[in-house]
Amino acid sequence: MLLSVGLDVNTKFRCYIIFLQSLKGFVRDEAFDPQKWDIPGDTHEVSQLREVVLSSGRKVYVRRKRKIKGKRIADVVEALIGAYLSTGGERAAIQFLNRIGIELNFDFVPYERPFRVDAHKLINVGHVESLLKYTFNDRSLLLEALTHGSYMLPEIPRCYQVTLILAYIEVIKYLLIVNNEIICMQRLEFLGDSVLDYAITVHLYNKYPGMTPELLTDMRSASVNNDCYSRTALKAQLHKSILHCSHDLHKHISSTLHNFEMLSSEATYGWESEISFPKVLGDVIESLAGAIYVDSGYDKEKVFGCIRPLLEPLVSPETLKKHPRRELNELCQKEKYNLKKTVTSRVNGRSHVTVEVEVNGRIFKHTAISLDRETGKKVASKEVLKSLKESYPMVLYFPCSIL
Repeated sequence: MLLSVGLDVNTKFRCYIIFLQSLKGFVRDEAFDPQKWDIPGDTHEVSQLREVVLSSGRKVYVRRKRKIKGKRIADVVEALIGAYLSTGGERAAIQFLNRIGIELNFDFVPYERPFRVDAHKLINVGHVESLLKYTFNDRSLLLEALTHGSYMLPEIPRCYQVTLILAYIEVIKYLLIVNNEIICMQRLEFLGDSVLDYAITVHLYNKYPGMTPELLTDMRSASVNNDCYSRTALKAQLHKSILHCSHDLHKHISSTLHNFEMLSSEATYGWESEISFPKVLGDVIESLAGAIYVDSGYDKEKVFGCIRPLLEPLVSPETLKKHPRRELNELCQKEKYNLKKTVTSRVNGRSHVTVEVEVNGRIFKHTAISLDRETGKKVASKEVLKSLKESYPMVLYFPCSIL
């Protein structure tokens, strides 16, 4: 469980340390060593004891200090939060947080919209609701979830294609009526991102009770990312419902659609795609999740129930593949290969990314050209891995296992 957002790191860490003062004897961060074990009640070395005054004012006598790394302290407390969450639910976890000094108030206040608009005038409400299998109580939330930031700009009267001018006249009139107060999808996207992350994490944790933390993390990463959500949006044709007024975005979505036709049969999860997806495609899945969350009275199960069918099939241990960049890093660490620093440059609006590995004097290198740097890194790493696999087939096998 992550508590990084909205809480000062130093304050959080101090709370952890104060709490662990009462539990330090129960924390096991190293294997048992009989040579370091002190028999309870043994007094033959009492002269070596030192007096220590605790924060409570109580005096104790110790023979030596025990060092626990800061990350281990955080891991222990976060594991306890997870234990309370999985056994007692969210309320128990919140009470535990309050107990250790992290005061949180999760009493939901009914959300009040500053204005309501007739979403039917701008989007096909029925189509989107049937896709989500959810009927909105406040359809202006749905409109907000589908509105890109460019749609609110003053340049709206100069929208990008003459063939769309007539369609935008009604939009402009409506925006003038509400004084351009329509909020774009970003706030709902921020909310939906966290809700989906949590919902998918809980789903994987409950479905695979014996899975290692590393594999759980890999599965979540493969399921919760912009590529995954973008493919989901394209398969559901949600791009047709996004309100925007950006010529560049229109071109990017059009080119992505052209390339996506060859990949439409792929699962939405994973890292196989070499397409550079417009960020807004992934954002719209998150913003819709946020809209459902607010409209349903903050019901996370309702959100996952509506979004999950769009994400199907979900990743499983059998279908999981590591991110090419991570797989390459782990391979080079394991086999002591020399992974050179990634070289990135920007030429004519495109990222040129070069990944290079040296193995016993032999160079494996690939340069990928893409619209964004991260896609370039993924593609270049995949090609270098492919070359290494062909040259050293026995060292590239990374099995995924469940305990």
